[in-house]
Amino acid sequence: MSAADRPERIRALLTAALQPSRLELTDESALHAGHAGAASGGGHYRLSIVSARFEGLKLVMRHRLVYDSVHDMMHTEIHALAITAIAPSEL
Repeated sequence: MSAADRPERIRALLTAALQPSRLELTDESALHAGHAGAASGGGHYRLSIVSARFEGLKLVMRHRLVYDSVHDMMHTEIHALAITAIAPSEL
C-alpha cells in the first residue's frame, strides 16, 4: 500500500469499527521529515473523532478502541497517532 492510500484505509477501518458521526484525519508526516519514524516509512497522523461508542468511557478506553481499530497498521504504516476522541454528548 502506498503512503497516499494510508489515510483512506485508516478512515475505513475507524468507520467500520466505530461508526463515527465525525472523523477528521490529518496527515502530519511532512512535519516530521527526518524523524526516525518517518525514515522507517510510518506516518504521523492527527485524529479527531466523535462516536457514540465513546459514551461513558474514560479517555484510555476511547484510545484503546481507536488503536484496536487500526492495530494492524500501528508501528508499520502508522508511527504516531494523536487522538481526540469525543462522545456526542460532549459536543
